[in-house]
Amino acid sequence: MIHARTLHALEFGEITAWLAELCRTAAGRERARHLAPLPDAETASEAARLYEEAAVWLERPLAEGGFRLAAFPDVSGLLRVMEERRGASAQPDAEAFWALREMLRQAQAARQSIAVPEAERQWPRLLALADAEPLPVQLTAALNRCISDDALLKDESSPELYQVRVELRRLHQSCMRKVKDYAVQYNMLHYLQDEFMTLSSDRYVLPLKSNFKGRMQGIIHDWSQTGETCYFEPMFLVDINNRLQELKHEEREEERKVLAYLADLLRAELPGAHAALRLLAELDLLQAKRALAESMDGRCVPITTAAEGIQLLGARHPLLMLAPLLRGEAAESEQKNRTRVRPLDIVLRPGERALIITGGNAGGKTVCLKTLGLIAAMTMSALPVPAAGGSHLPWFSRLDAFIGDEQSLTDNVSTFTAQIQHLAKAWKHLGESGLVLLDEFGAGTDPAQGAALAQAVLDELIDNRTFVLAATHFPSLKSYALTRESARAASVLFDPASKKPLYKLAYDQVGASQALDVAREYGLPESILRRAEHYLLQDGGDTSALLARLNALAAQREEEMQELRAQQGRAKQQLEHEKDKLRRERQRLHDEVRAQAAELMKAVREGKAGHKQALKELSRLRGSLAEELRPEEVSVLPQVEHFAPGQQVLHLTFNKRGVVTDVDERRSRVRVDLNGVSLWAAMKDVRLAGASAAPVAARAGGPVSPVLAAVRAGSEPARPAAATDAPREGSLLRLDLRGQRAEQAEAEVERFLDKALLAGISEVEI
Repeated sequence: MIHARTLHALEFGEITAWLAELCRTAAGRERARHLAPLPDAETASEAARLYEEAAVWLERPLAEGGFRLAAFPDVSGLLRVMEERRGASAQPDAEAFWALREMLRQAQAARQSIAVPEAERQWPRLLALADAEPLPVQLTAALNRCISDDALLKDESSPELYQVRVELRRLHQSCMRKVKDYAVQYNMLHYLQDEFMTLSSDRYVLPLKSNFKGRMQGIIHDWSQTGETCYFEPMFLVDINNRLQELKHEEREEERKVLAYLADLLRAELPGAHAALRLLAELDLLQAKRALAESMDGRCVPITTAAEGIQLLGARHPLLMLAPLLRGEAAESEQKNRTRVRPLDIVLRPGERALIITGGNAGGKTVCLKTLGLIAAMTMSALPVPAAGGSHLPWFSRLDAFIGDEQSLTDNVSTFTAQIQHLAKAWKHLGESGLVLLDEFGAGTDPAQGAALAQAVLDELIDNRTFVLAATHFPSLKSYALTRESARAASVLFDPASKKPLYKLAYDQVGASQALDVAREYGLPESILRRAEHYLLQDGGDTSALLARLNALAAQREEEMQELRAQQGRAKQQLEHEKDKLRRERQRLHDEVRAQAAELMKAVREGKAGHKQALKELSRLRGSLAEELRPEEVSVLPQVEHFAPGQQVLHLTFNKRGVVTDVDERRSRVRVDLNGVSLWAAMKDVRLAGASAAPVAARAGGPVSPVLAAVRAGSEPARPAAATDAPREGSLLRLDLRGQRAEQAEAEVERFLDKALLAGISEVEI
């Protein structure tokens, strides 16, 4: 829970107001204005994951089935009236149904864009939102059939309406023809103000010049404002106009029937219409959240447990990030503002509960408190916040902020009294999952008593395992921050030369208040400042030189850390570049070997080369590549000083585990049994194989013969493939044929000799 007073102190309403501005529909704006922290961590985490899925969905281009919500008229009033007067004779007009059609069309398009084959994998929560309630299918189809884009009823709304309108058009054409024939027959074109007829009082009339009104028989229906034109109905048009009135009456009756039919459909599918509006309102809010994130380079911060502490990295105050937009400035100002707003690292390590911030006025202490408070409130509302990756916050079941002057003349309370009243009311609700922000708590009374009270409050909060951030100038609280278990000190930094704030936090140290420097900066007379320095020296409380030295050292350390971080970033970038270059080179050589191996295998199949000749050529090719790309062997396993039979070892060349069966100290080699295959290996190619030892590539560099890969797999080389390196020349391979039949043994020997030839082995044992 976050009390309304705390949300007001953190200016959370400014965020929701701007979010409402980013919405495109009235329903979305209403939803944004009433946005509030969610009831629990699970709900907030699910809402954050829904936002992240929606961000992926919104990135889809329109050409690939993407969707962008457009503004549509507010239909909430229409639906509310139909709900309240469900059984009554509520009859919306065609314009209201047009607005409803626009809303339902967008809801249908949004659902089609969401419900794609990859939705279950990419945005399952968004799909569940779209499928939560059925949309009004019949109502949408009827509105598309009956309502035109100019908010009128179409002719095709009903057969009867179609017939009436066809007759009206025929009558109009007949009327035009008769008027033209009449004017030509009686040579009266020069009597008319305009050669076309018009409508007056819903009847066809002729615009006759007023000085000719007595020249023909008929009825004058109206005059122009100037009096120079009268609207005259000739007698031959009377019957036609009477028929026109009948058809107009029939048209209105048929339109009424169509509107009544649509109203009945709306009543029948009213829950679906509400569901469509809720879906679009939620999508509008998600779209606005995405725009908010882009405007302040924001992301959703994960919610973790209280045991993991607080870690806000590169955090910026959201309203400072949005300041140019709130002032209506251009995008260039917004970009400059991103670099102007300084990031803060707000960190409470596991086990720490209190962060006590000291340092000079106007150094950013209050901004630090408000940054954490507002980001926490936004995170609990599943909103993106301006913080770097790696940030996380615990769930705060209670957040209370005591920031600013809460003095009230009407309630007859001072600043100090107001803080105490609010803290007393909130105290029983504070616990392990609470967060309290204290800005200069206890400063409105006697300094000694205020400092003692502040220490007692901090003691109780820490004992209750409540998270607390406190900004203070009390000297006793500075030493308290350095000595109290579970508390951590931090100081806002100032430039040692200019005394300007750097808007950075230096942890595990305290800072001077620098009141005299601030007073000098803002123009207080020098005579007053000299007197203040004199009184300060008299009181013996001037520790500013020591604290200034600490501030200078902390500022220097911060600069060095920034430089180290920059160097680390450049080194990582260079390493990634080199790795990418190596990967491309390996791929090139791999493709080259595959191509050449394919040519050799094709030659073997076509009879242009012998099988053994191809194996020799592949071995030569592999050897040349290995010479070109063979790097230094690297192993994290310990070099063995003395070998003994029975030791578990790892053969680096084969990257396989085995058991030592024999040791030849004179020739520095050991016989190793690798899963039934026994061979002699140089001692430098063997390492002890511990249970936790990870496989180590002896030569991670070049690609190798595709045929060799098939040989190691124990099959004939049917096609090229990548593999590890062959054993070195001088290793002894052994083949055991006992118990096999002659044909099987002959095939095994042939295959075994091919392996040895390919691997460059000069001696084998059968």
